[in-house]
Amino acid sequence: MIKFLDLQKVTACYADEYHEAMRQVVDSGRYLQGEQTRAFESAYASFIGSRHCIGVANGLDALTLIYRAYIEMGLLQTGDEVLVPANTFIASMLAITENGLRAVLVEPRADTLEIDEEQIEAHITPRTRSLLLVHLYGRCAWTERIADICRRHNLLLVEDNAQAHGVQPNYELFTMHSKLRRTGSLGHAAGHSFYPGKNLGAMGDSGAVTTDDEQLAAVIRAMGNYGSSEKYVFDYKGRNSRMDELQAAMLSVKLRHLDADNARRQQIGRRYEQEISNPLVWLPRPMADGENVYHLFPVFSAERDALQAYLWEHGVQTLIHYPVPPHRQACYVEWHSLSLPVTERLSREELSLPISPVMTDDEVSEVIMLVNRFKVTK
Repeated sequence: MIKFLDLQKVTACYADEYHEAMRQVVDSGRYLQGEQTRAFESAYASFIGSRHCIGVANGLDALTLIYRAYIEMGLLQTGDEVLVPANTFIASMLAITENGLRAVLVEPRADTLEIDEEQIEAHITPRTRSLLLVHLYGRCAWTERIADICRRHNLLLVEDNAQAHGVQPNYELFTMHSKLRRTGSLGHAAGHSFYPGKNLGAMGDSGAVTTDDEQLAAVIRAMGNYGSSEKYVFDYKGRNSRMDELQAAMLSVKLRHLDADNARRQQIGRRYEQEISNPLVWLPRPMADGENVYHLFPVFSAERDALQAYLWEHGVQTLIHYPVPPHRQACYVEWHSLSLPVTERLSREELSLPISPVMTDDEVSEVIMLVNRFKVTK
């Protein structure tokens, strides 16, 4: 069986480092808000080119706290509109609606899978205050045009960087102190998920917010600590959302290897792009070097279910991201009347192939061969 993602093998690559990091945490006697968390926050901020990094409990909390903080700061208020790609994972929507904000769904482009910049301005109204830009599948969604739209309309540009750790846009604009900015440092703030299956994955749930805004960083840090920046003094109605020392230590180990792991994913992704050739299967447009870290490798087919069954029968595990789009979920009944044909087609046809830094060349070749041989017999 070629697993979709063999986390045991991924973890085994750095087992000695993980065990040493765990020993340090256990021996320290400090398991929350200690040196391991501060060290990871500093390293990750430096890695992506951001001034501040605040560790939180998970990726959903990261996005939710960003919008909650903007409300506390008076930059947003209940009922304001946030533009968001319609084909994202539901966490992007939950972060908006949980704060009493209105999510305005914008169709993606079928060839890039990211928000269609041609449609953004048509959705802007006097109540539009933010754009939540999702770097889906590990592909960079940022464009100069999107940044310009946000500047001209005074929109808060928030990145959902849950799937794109380490993406390096090829723009001289992002050179800062001789370091290239990565996704997560391209807008006003960004939310990151370190769910175990992510490119930068923890040993459980964990997340972070990154920003250059010192006030925003301070508010988010307090809000994730029950609303307190001073013990037993509460400035906000906060929540308990903190990265623990063990997760921080594990993430510090993984961060040291992230560029190398992403490079292997990119090798596999480019092979898929160059060698998969089947009239029943279509692939999104390839991106420039560095602009895709291939968190997932989606292919699309009108015969998706048959393709998935065929691959499973031949020993290849695949997943679907995501079979039901947010506007068709029961929890968002108010969106059920929306017609979003591109999003709906992508949800019907998407299938994610195995991709990870521990896949062998032979396994990649096997997947390619099987996809290319797939056919439908009536």
